Amino acid sequence: MKVLVAINIPETGITLLRDEGLKVTVWTDDIPMTATQLMNAAKEHELLLSSSVYRLDSNFLESNRHLKLISQFAAGYDNIDIVRARELGIPVANTPFAMVDATADISFALLMAVSRKMLFMHKRILSGDWGHFRPRAHLGMELKGRTLGIYGMGRIGTEFARRCVGAYGMSVIYHNRGRNREADRELGATLVTFQELLEISDVISVHAALTPETSGKFNKRAFQQMKPSAIFLNTARGGIHHEGDLTMALKTGTIWGAGLDVTNPEPMAPDNPLLHFENVAITPHIGSATINARNEMSRLAAWNILQYCRGEKVTHLVT
Repeated sequence: MKVLVAINIPETGITLLRDEGLKVTVWTDDIPMTATQLMNAAKEHELLLSSSVYRLDSNFLESNRHLKLISQFAAGYDNIDIVRARELGIPVANTPFAMVDATADISFALLMAVSRKMLFMHKRILSGDWGHFRPRAHLGMELKGRTLGIYGMGRIGTEFARRCVGAYGMSVIYHNRGRNREADRELGATLVTFQELLEISDVISVHAALTPETSGKFNKRAFQQMKPSAIFLNTARGGIHHEGDLTMALKTGTIWGAGLDVTNPEPMAPDNPLLHFENVAITPHIGSATINARNEMSRLAAWNILQYCRGEKVTHLVT
């Protein structure tokens, strides 16, 4: 069978596919295919290893209904019209859990950067504005003993909470579709309502999937219910927060700071005002950008395809 690898992934997965005897076409440019290039290339292959950089909408799926499987080089799959894929009988698989530690680490790094205004202060050095000692200028916030609120207490949220508890003895509350008994037992975490999460948390960190329920969840109304001293973190999907409302909340002091690895839209425009706020740290969606995580994502994305070709149950099937 012929496999189109539509993104320049680590060799780990490509080697697995070729060792299985599959005919593999690899897009090796760092810049993704255009929509037209992807559409045309997919028509010549039975299996597609794709990525969240591509929008696989109803039109794409209908034009490529011959596809036997789409394996997503990502945990999220909101770029794919899952309903239409299901209707057309095109299975979709993803690579969950590969980037758990890497994403928890970037969340923790953003928390550090925001609380001590690190990125802003680094830019002051670059601009030649180190200046003299000013005892009351650019003060950060200490985190010891604060209350951490997790929105979406899955594997990544739990790992991030472990880091915060271990480093700073933070107490943990969370809002989730169900109770996370592992977090309850190990971290002393408490399941709360969304309202309680907003009102009680000193830090709120988002680790949920982007769904119709979570889209725009953190908007003007939500920010107004948070503490003026609160820090907001999002390393999940940019669509979960309303960027204009977040900008206004920071500008007016409704909340204290924010750390983002995801924005809406992506990439963020270089003149976005959030990039110049003292109390904001932003990274360009690099949550999974470690050697370990990307190699494992490559392996899992290929493994989904191998399982399908061998007639086995695809472990990480989405639909």
